[in-house]
Amino acid sequence: MVEIELKFQVPAERRAAVRQAVATSGARTTHLRARYFDTPDRRLARAGFALRLRQEDHVWVQTLKGRGDGRLARLEHEVSLGPQPDVPTLDIQLHAQIPVGQALLDALGKHVGALQAVFEVDVLRTHRIVRSLGSRIELALDVGEIRAGAGRLEVHELEFELKSGTLAGLLDLASRWVGRHGLWLDVRTKSERGDRLARGQICGPVVQARTPSLTADMGLDAALRAITGVCMEQILPNVAELASGDGSAEHLHQARVGMRRLRSALRLFGDPEGPAWEPQLAALAKRLGAARDRDLMDTSLRPALLAAGAPLGELPVAEQASDPALALRRTSCTQLLLALLQFAHGAEANQPADEGAALQTSIGVVARAGIKGLHRQLRKDAAAFDDMDDAKRHRVRKRLKRLRYGVEFVSSLYRGKAVKRYLACLRPAQEALGLYNDLCVAEAAFRQQAQTDPRAWFAVGWLSAQREPLREAAARALREAMATKPPTSSRR
Repeated sequence: MVEIELKFQVPAERRAAVRQAVATSGARTTHLRARYFDTPDRRLARAGFALRLRQEDHVWVQTLKGRGDGRLARLEHEVSLGPQPDVPTLDIQLHAQIPVGQALLDALGKHVGALQAVFEVDVLRTHRIVRSLGSRIELALDVGEIRAGAGRLEVHELEFELKSGTLAGLLDLASRWVGRHGLWLDVRTKSERGDRLARGQICGPVVQARTPSLTADMGLDAALRAITGVCMEQILPNVAELASGDGSAEHLHQARVGMRRLRSALRLFGDPEGPAWEPQLAALAKRLGAARDRDLMDTSLRPALLAAGAPLGELPVAEQASDPALALRRTSCTQLLLALLQFAHGAEANQPADEGAALQTSIGVVARAGIKGLHRQLRKDAAAFDDMDDAKRHRVRKRLKRLRYGVEFVSSLYRGKAVKRYLACLRPAQEALGLYNDLCVAEAAFRQQAQTDPRAWFAVGWLSAQREPLREAAARALREAMATKPPTSSRR
């Protein structure tokens, strides 16, 4: 079967209220004690499986979970073992007759005998069934801990599992609880958190972008939903690491990349009269951008300035350089993510476009026109780049990003070699424009700081000396990129 659920972390100050809201007269409390298994070289975790034996009050259940479609759905197969006097022996043959079980055996290969208990999860679950928009949803509050050796991780999370009905009902209920209790979305599973605890790792892997599989005759609505889905696959895990407080600078970078990609898709292929998600994503990315600018100064600019002999005091602080975790735990952020998930996985996503309007609304037609228009404008920008001010150059940089992301999104529509050649020409230009923009941001920050700290003038002068070489490099890279023709030939 397919398990569809959403999981949220409960802020410490809201836990009593959430517990009271869940534990109504129809709720039950179940003690869940689970052992999770893997090989010493993590064959199951690397393949996306979770294999456990769990005691649910007095009954033992063996469960196998595998990757599903995106972050909302997972494949699941449960086998009840009934009451047992002792911990039962793990038997993977119980799953052998279903596809996910066969995939498990393939992942293990000859290493079935190497399976061992890696960590434990011990929680009290308070749960009840709730109805929303005709759907049956299990609401489950888990409170307890994950244990691996001497390591401990607190568990205090609220799950919404779709038992029957539609995803719309699940998201509607979750959205109401988010608004009421300030919950924040966390796509990390207990098995993922336990695996990291067992390995002594603080955070999970950084998730990078992937491209959707589109066809030229796909309706624009369906294509945009597919693109939104792959963007969310990048955004959600990186955001979860950051919101937990454990994320790294690279998680921050990739979360922002995912948001930029999605904004580009909405601008290129979205309905101008549709929901205002693009400006909301822009505002969120701006708050995260201040933290990224600070990290850039700490890791790259400070060493270079010190090596140049700068009498450096405190680095400039952006006005909005707040903790990314605080921005990502905001109710407005969680509601935005839920709305985007609803769009990506909505019922309309799998419906064909209206045949009568196919030529006008297919992704192939719209993408070809959009890419052609952006390329034409950027050719003009390349010719005028030397005479622009920095604000206009920054807009050119954003336009180039939009072109690159747009081509990546629809790369499955074109011949592979043509797409790769074109993207290979765009990347150096984007990097050169990015370096120039970073210098401009840093110079402006130090120039502002110099009004109260004269030591900052050294940095202003040093950065000013780098400006012209970087500007020339950016102009040259942009001209070279625009000399390449965009892909036009569709796959046969």
